[in-house]
Amino acid sequence: MRLLYTIIAIFIATTLVGCGNTPQQGNEESATSTDNTSADTTASRRYFEADFNPARISSREEYLDAINRYWDNFDFEADSLVANYDTLSIIQAFADYVVYIEPEHADSLLRNLMHRAESSRPVLNIFSDVARTVLNDPNSPLRNDEYYIPILEVLIASPLLDEYERIAPAYDLDIARKNRLYSIANDFVYTLADGSAAHMHDIDADYLLIMISNPGCPSCKQLIAELSASPLINELIDCGSMKIMSIYPDGDIDAWRAHIADMPTSWINGYDADMHISRKHLYDLRAIPALYLLDKEKRVLIKDGTNVAHVEYIISQ
Repeated sequence: MRLLYTIIAIFIATTLVGCGNTPQQGNEESATSTDNTSADTTASRRYFEADFNPARISSREEYLDAINRYWDNFDFEADSLVANYDTLSIIQAFADYVVYIEPEHADSLLRNLMHRAESSRPVLNIFSDVARTVLNDPNSPLRNDEYYIPILEVLIASPLLDEYERIAPAYDLDIARKNRLYSIANDFVYTLADGSAAHMHDIDADYLLIMISNPGCPSCKQLIAELSASPLINELIDCGSMKIMSIYPDGDIDAWRAHIADMPTSWINGYDADMHISRKHLYDLRAIPALYLLDKEKRVLIKDGTNVAHVEYIISQ
């Protein structure tokens, strides 16, 4: 439930703020009309409840059938009347949905959902906004590029969007496709405090944990403390199996130098002197700090993470 509240707060902050109407003042007829409209809107409000009850599922076959019928109670033919749906109930249903669906079925299920939403532009707008909030907002606890990619691909190919309207989802898709899980991470050149430079791909270790950070960032300090307190990570560093790199992607090198002491001496602490990471969009920089766990061949095992326990879990596997 706490995850849901976070996602709803994100949606309200990014979608609804500033959209309220200024109350009319003046004659009594106007006030009465407004009250009647409000009452009518409340009366026609529709709350969506998914056709899915995990407690009733007792077999694999029942699960597959139920997850395929998850959205059957939604009126995809509502067209402009989709505005009568309570948006927060759709957010809750969608957030639950991406938790329930298994990764191997995510691509087909999410594509099918978005194709059903193509029944009209208003319906497509609702589902694209909800998907962006749940799966793409950097503050969403359910952010997931692998789940968001099929949604973006449907949007870009949809005849309901014109060329201009495809620009934003096309940009999001380009970023989402970079450094995908199990792909080779984008290489970059890092510079150390002594001015020496090297390629990230040349770092030799069974595991390389990259932390994209900003100097003085409170969340970065917390993440540094959590990583430094991990017995497993410290053991791997001590035996040479793991290296941690902190990379600063922006241009205020004086600020970076002022916070060198914040980094553990066992880490590689560098900056991107030419700012290629940001200028060439090599990595998604919307949320900092961000962790990327790479294996010996520089394949991505964790993308844009912040959870040290997750890092420990992946390494333990």
